Amino acid sequence: MNDRLTNNWFMKWMESSLMPVLARIAQNVILQSIRDAFSSFALPVILTGSLFLIIANPPLAEGANWGPIVAWANAIKPIAGQLMIPFNLSFGIMALMVAFGTAYSLATRWDLDEAMTGIISMLAFLVTTFPASDVTKVSFGDVLNYLGGQGLFVAIIIGVLTAVVVRFFNKQGLVIKMPEAVPPYVVRSFMALVPMFVMVVSAWLVEWIVWANFKVTLPQLVIEAFKPLVAASNSYWAALAEIILMMLLWSLGIHGMNVVSSIAYPFWMSQLAANVKALNAHQTMTGVVTEPFFHMFTHLGGSGTTWPLVIMFLFSASKQLKTIGTAEFIPAIFNINEPLIFGAPIVLNPILMIPFIIAPAAVVTINYIAFHFHLVTGPLYQLPFTVPVFIGGFISSGLDWRGPILQLVDLIVAGIIYYPFFKMYEAQLLKNEREAEENK
Repeated sequence: MNDRLTNNWFMKWMESSLMPVLARIAQNVILQSIRDAFSSFALPVILTGSLFLIIANPPLAEGANWGPIVAWANAIKPIAGQLMIPFNLSFGIMALMVAFGTAYSLATRWDLDEAMTGIISMLAFLVTTFPASDVTKVSFGDVLNYLGGQGLFVAIIIGVLTAVVVRFFNKQGLVIKMPEAVPPYVVRSFMALVPMFVMVVSAWLVEWIVWANFKVTLPQLVIEAFKPLVAASNSYWAALAEIILMMLLWSLGIHGMNVVSSIAYPFWMSQLAANVKALNAHQTMTGVVTEPFFHMFTHLGGSGTTWPLVIMFLFSASKQLKTIGTAEFIPAIFNINEPLIFGAPIVLNPILMIPFIIAPAAVVTINYIAFHFHLVTGPLYQLPFTVPVFIGGFISSGLDWRGPILQLVDLIVAGIIYYPFFKMYEAQLLKNEREAEENK
């Protein structure tokens, strides 16, 4: 009786006190815009670049002599530099896309000129990546690193500031207005002139000050300042905190991955970019807590590592659970599990919430050990989250056969954790179903 009262109090507290706060965070337009910048603007260039990275880096282990892989490595060796050009100018300019996408997404929400706001942001960001010196003597290769993963923090800041500045000038009427007879495309250009001038000049002045005092560009200065935070974000405790927060949010009906990723994504992508850089330099990859660490190796069947639970539901004696398992089976193949989360339900369900948090935490622990100690090739390639289990593990680990094996271990451990709670919930539903039948 006391346990039931405690559970009821806890659930009521979460609904009345915690959920509104978390919901406000989830609905924050700036965080949503940052998330959209990655998923809508950066992801296509990341995927395109990753394809060329895979081709240019065959999974050839030290001393390996398997014919097809050796032939592949020998075939691409003379053109490896040329193969990396599409990678460097797609994945390598990820921050440029994020600068554009963040400003564009905010402009959409604030009813501004999306394209012009994005262009202003992109130009301002470009200004900060070049040294305040004679640009004709600057090697593009020296700048390229800061157009990619190492420039993400500055790109996000400039994207947000650009949208804020454009909105301010529009609201205050501090723009050049044209007569009604002027074509709309000309009006757009002139309306963007003042905020563009302010943002570009401001970026130039900041870059000049930074260069004059520190002899580094703004992205270089920021990445140095953020180094302790980036290092901390790659720790086991950071990964564990992130997955627990994701699952807690989902348990309250809030999209946990969206909320956490809107804050953590720049750190994940910095680690992923560092892994790619290490791969190209034939060095050890140290980035563990990356986007594919969660999407490809933790969210198996969807958030909460729920693939085993789907299988249990499919063979359940409860009609309700069997129906949900049948409906969820196909979506689970593509790592979509909203029918399960809201249909079982897992949301605000004191029985299923427990393994829904514990199972992914256990999986994160296993995965962190495997990647940290190089038992499996570190997360390297970002893929769409809908890539099925085993295929995603194989590709995202750089075509390492141990990737799918790790996923299988994860699924078995998650299944062991889910099973007793599933049986407890099934027994409760079976009792309810029998009582419903008797009362007919």
